[in-house]
Amino acid sequence: MRKFIRFCLKTVFTVFKVRCSIEFDERNMPRKGVYVANHVSFLDPVLLFAFLPGDPVFALNGHLYRNRLIRFLMRTADVMPFNPIEPGDIKELIAKVDGGRLCVIFAEGRVTESGGLMKIYEAPGLVADKSGAPLIPVWIEGPQYGYFSKTKGKLPHRPLPKVRVIVGRPRSFKLKDELRRQRDHISNEVYMILREMSFEVRYNPDISLFAQLMKTAKIHAKKGLFRRPKFVEDIQRKPQSYRDIVIKSFVLGKYLKRRTEPEEHVGLFLPNSVAALCSFFGLTAYDRIPVMLNFSVGAQNMVSMCKTAQVRIVVTSLAFVKTAKMEDAVKMMEEAGVKIIYLEKAAKEIGLWDKINAYLRYKIKRVPIKKGGNRKAVILFTSGSEGTPKAVVLSHANIISNIKQMSAIETINVTDTVFNALPMFHSFGLVVGTLFPLFEGSKLFLYPSPLHYRVVAEIVYEIGASIMFGTDTFFRGYGRIAHPFDFHNIRFMFGGAEAVKPDTRNIWMERLGIRVLEAYGATECSPVVSANNRIFNRFGSIGKLLPAIEYKIEPVPGIEKGGELVVRGPNIMMGYILPDNPGVLVPLEGGWYHTGDVVEIDEIGFVYIRDRIKRFAKIGGEMVSLNAVHEMVCKAYETDGEFQYGVVAIPHESKGEQIVLATNNRNVSQDGLHAYIRANAMSELFLPRIILYMEKLPVFATGKADNVTLKKIVLAETAK
Repeated sequence: MRKFIRFCLKTVFTVFKVRCSIEFDERNMPRKGVYVANHVSFLDPVLLFAFLPGDPVFALNGHLYRNRLIRFLMRTADVMPFNPIEPGDIKELIAKVDGGRLCVIFAEGRVTESGGLMKIYEAPGLVADKSGAPLIPVWIEGPQYGYFSKTKGKLPHRPLPKVRVIVGRPRSFKLKDELRRQRDHISNEVYMILREMSFEVRYNPDISLFAQLMKTAKIHAKKGLFRRPKFVEDIQRKPQSYRDIVIKSFVLGKYLKRRTEPEEHVGLFLPNSVAALCSFFGLTAYDRIPVMLNFSVGAQNMVSMCKTAQVRIVVTSLAFVKTAKMEDAVKMMEEAGVKIIYLEKAAKEIGLWDKINAYLRYKIKRVPIKKGGNRKAVILFTSGSEGTPKAVVLSHANIISNIKQMSAIETINVTDTVFNALPMFHSFGLVVGTLFPLFEGSKLFLYPSPLHYRVVAEIVYEIGASIMFGTDTFFRGYGRIAHPFDFHNIRFMFGGAEAVKPDTRNIWMERLGIRVLEAYGATECSPVVSANNRIFNRFGSIGKLLPAIEYKIEPVPGIEKGGELVVRGPNIMMGYILPDNPGVLVPLEGGWYHTGDVVEIDEIGFVYIRDRIKRFAKIGGEMVSLNAVHEMVCKAYETDGEFQYGVVAIPHESKGEQIVLATNNRNVSQDGLHAYIRANAMSELFLPRIILYMEKLPVFATGKADNVTLKKIVLAETAK
């Protein structure tokens, strides 16, 4: 009878778009084991009863056990009431598994209200650990979009959503003795397993950025019969729907297509705005590669970026160029042979047929570009404050994977409003601040500058923003100026690009009642590598590595504790384009990226940065090459090696780090260096904040500069 009912249920579910995949040979099914599943709807137990291999015991919480519909559909199943915090229930389940049974436990203990993972109980891990049975992860995807879920108003609901049940391979679950006594470590292990499953199920490596935009637009196109909700807004205060964004991207993309070649690198020189977003997607839609030009590092560096990425055409706005007083940058690019396309001129040349054509493309869901995968999606620049910037090439798969990695640890939905003032020419601002909320269906407000502290606080209050991304420098500024109620609606905020200082945390926690979650990454990693979240957060750490990221700790000479963090995963870049070899992609060896940071990782996976071995300073979130500063000083005071110059970075209470120049040349001055920087159109970030005069700088026996010793001397001198 039980087999017959399961067969009937499976047949009905299959007709209604339910699919089940099992990642192991059922002939190797363990005799006993613990199925641990996420919980997205009230129908989950019935789905698993129909599809799971074996004949498991279903441990159901009270609200499910008492549900008449579930009890009727599962009347032939072996069901027991189960309280995940009741020792007696856990012992009873351990005894059943010890006796050779399979069991099913929903790790969250209740149906999710966010669509993602919530609190994880330790019961599944305890049962597996005490019984010596393997843990078999199960991920249920799809019912959260149906009427049996608890996500109404947060996720778009459909009458018959596609449903997938994925049964992972059995895995041993034995804890170390020192961890077994701490129950939060047990729930942590279960959480990490389900988090990996979440990413694997939701990540599609073949989809392109524009196809993902179209997919999201289809889901969120309408609310009711006629209403089209607005999702994107900028300082022009003209909210845009997904349909608006897609159609404008088609229009602008077709205009740029006529003036460019397939896979051509096209520069974008625009602030955060709807225009920048549509320009980005317009290029992507027609198989052109956006090159995000960092206009904060000086005109000379912008010309260098164009040469490195072999940019022939740059898209910008005349109004922006005039407002930002960037005429010199435009002039230098034109002198270097770069053609400038102004959006104002493009708007006048775009005709009615172009708009009709774009509308028809949207209606028939015609996506003109190829699949995404490992094809170029965007080019950004790391170390943008160097004299010769390196280009970082990210693929469609890199960016999509990082977005899905982030959504696996923190869920955002249509009830959220994300405020993003981080510039789109940085990977943090582009991928995390812009594409992440856009692809997850939340509202997005784009602001052109993170430095307008008072204005930012006012806009966050006005729009009721619930999520923010930023850096320590910016968060410190907002926290000090804002009214305590300006950020009243913030659910969470991620800080990256530089370490979040204790003072900044205290300002936000004590004055505003908000916890800042610290994340870590690099442009080369699309960008996030690790992050804290609301479930697992430790002050002083950069969180846990994201799903699907492999790592190794390589020893660093002279450093006893920890080692250099080296990572590999689907979000790691395609490679560099180097200034001395323009236009040529140089892939990473073996796909491993050396972060240049010395880290330690504790027993449950939290990562702590202990030191930096790369020769860079982080000033207000901007990376400044210490070697480039050294080279600038040597050129400013050409002495044929007569004098010594050493450049180090030391902590600064508001900017993150500051540059100190040590030298035995008494002629060096800040005024002289400042004049050289301005005369050569270099970034003001190159100017050392402190100049320290010394008789002799420390060197190794080989004559190489001993920067470790020099930094100790500088710290001692500046502390006096």
